[in-house]
Amino acid sequence: MPRRSGSKAATAATARRHKRRHSTAESGGGRHRCQDQRRRLAYEAARILVEHDPSGLDRARRKAAARLGITDKRCWPDNAEINNALLEQQQLFEPDERARSLIDLRRHALSAMREFADFRPRLVGSALRGTATREHGVELRLFADSPEEVLMALMDRRIPWQERETVQRYASGSVETCPVFAFVAGDIPVHLQVLPWRARRQPPLDPISERPERGIDADELAALLADGAACEAVIRAS
Repeated sequence: MPRRSGSKAATAATARRHKRRHSTAESGGGRHRCQDQRRRLAYEAARILVEHDPSGLDRARRKAAARLGITDKRCWPDNAEINNALLEQQQLFEPDERARSLIDLRRHALSAMREFADFRPRLVGSALRGTATREHGVELRLFADSPEEVLMALMDRRIPWQERETVQRYASGSVETCPVFAFVAGDIPVHLQVLPWRARRQPPLDPISERPERGIDADELAALLADGAACEAVIRAS
């Protein structure tokens, strides 16, 4: 095979370098486009959550993707990105009102936790993360040998409830269904998830962080509310 002349070899090498640079530029542009789409989707999903259920992350993500016409799931935001966008939006619009509403939700949660203290309740979900609305209410995790024990406690207190089920995922890879008993305290819904005692040591995964969701107990919530009250007093005095 005849050898290339120096000028032809140089031309070929230059062409290869241009091709590599072009490919790299396209790849970088694709990443930037995808990042932009993730941000747009996160904020659109957050807007949907503000209008509807703040716990319906996957439904909001799919609805946002359909609205914006973004079909590449590699460019879809994860739950943490959507939750961060939701927090930003809530802090941007009427932050003082949102803060007062959150304090009220947590006070209701503490009252319910003290009422069901025998079941070692823990506050979890959007009221703990700071994204809950009054319409969504608070989520408490109770532990018992059987759900009937919680039912008896509700009946003893003459609290009318509605029952449903929710699916919990664990770090071991197992998936389990647990009952949820919901009632309204004042005008705030309270959702009681009933789990077996072993779930205190190995709690289900948080849908946001994908890590075990331990929540906080009544003492920790009382301390959190005390810190919030102190901050509110400082704001009023300033």
